[in-house]
Amino acid sequence: MKRILIALVLVVIIGLVGLGQEKIIIGHRGAAGYLPEETLAGYAFGYALGANYLEPDLVMTKDAKFICLHDIYLEPTTDVEQVFPNLHRADGHWYAADFTLAEVKTLSMHERCKSNGDPYFPDRFPVGTSHFQVPTFAEIIELVQGLNRSTGRDVGIYPELKRPSWHDQQGLPMEQALIDILDRYGYMAANAKVYVQCFEPDSLKKLRELGAKIPLIQLVSASWAYGSMWTEQGLDAIAAYAAGIGPSKTIIENNPGYVEWAHTRGLVVHPYTFRKDQLPSQYASLSDELDQFYYEYNVDGVFTDFIDIAAAVLAGN
Repeated sequence: MKRILIALVLVVIIGLVGLGQEKIIIGHRGAAGYLPEETLAGYAFGYALGANYLEPDLVMTKDAKFICLHDIYLEPTTDVEQVFPNLHRADGHWYAADFTLAEVKTLSMHERCKSNGDPYFPDRFPVGTSHFQVPTFAEIIELVQGLNRSTGRDVGIYPELKRPSWHDQQGLPMEQALIDILDRYGYMAANAKVYVQCFEPDSLKKLRELGAKIPLIQLVSASWAYGSMWTEQGLDAIAAYAAGIGPSKTIIENNPGYVEWAHTRGLVVHPYTFRKDQLPSQYASLSDELDQFYYEYNVDGVFTDFIDIAAAVLAGN
């Protein structure tokens, strides 16, 4: 009986700390604080800075290839307007789904810019001073696996499916294609270092229906459209198909108990996005904000553009 009680206590403790995993750092779009997002150089630097996982956003090209791009359109981070000035849709956007991979590879990537051409983060890597290509998902995987072999580390990947329902409408279904590429590179095996995330519950459920047993993460926006997911009942529903949640950090700020609600349901909690150049006014530094989330709110990991700062926070505790 005593051993049973001890075991039960351990189960509760493990649940409360997010399945007993060490706290992790997720390199948001690579090392976006230092190099243009979603570039091979940025992912390599994120690896070197100490990320446990690297996060590529996935969209599809016209010929059904996964590329790493945060948006379904190309102009915020590439020179597509100059290279293909007439290939936009009626809404004025250049959609990745309208271009072949070969065409996308002719583009040069840069820091994220506003519609007037000004960078969102003026003090980051200067626009137009270097040439970066849009990488494929396969290139990111091969980079991470190659570095794992050469360094002896075991860094994982954390892909996000971007707007899969929209891709379905374009005749580019994403879920089976994702399973196929993950299987090809060994990420469908037990204990593979991978999470798959998405804002659309139906896409995650489809992955389950297709037989994927990898850990899935339900992204949770601070938009009221996701309000049902901010509740205990919403977390009950998520726990039926996902291994964790990726909430906007403001949800946790507004309700710190949200983390414990998730942990008691066996869900890990990986909030987004932590940036020193987009710091909430209540914090003196990004280190202070990360310390609050890691150790006061007890989250299991964070998405950050500044991996080195998160690594220093974890190393100091």
